[in-house]
Amino acid sequence: MTEWRIDFYKNEDNESPVEEWLLSIPETALVKITRNMKLLREFNITLKEPYVKPLGDKLYEIRVKDTNGIYRVIYFAYTGQKFVMLHGFTKKT
Repeated sequence: MTEWRIDFYKNEDNESPVEEWLLSIPETALVKITRNMKLLREFNITLKEPYVKPLGDKLYEIRVKDTNGIYRVIYFAYTGQKFVMLHGFTKKT
């Protein structure tokens, strides 16, 4: 099985809000998100909960919980076996 690629959305200034957010979260959460991204690359669209969850309208979220909080990364699958990471955030509730 071919691994899919993960790209990060970049705005018109070539900045990636997701990558900037990832650098701001606790290391324990970053390690778990990175692990889930590796699983996503390997298992692609067949990966399911608890690692990822469909949100509808072809959007999905990477799901991570640790002692510091609950973290999500919103993404979609794109042509050419690629995932595009759009937005990352820390859930408050």
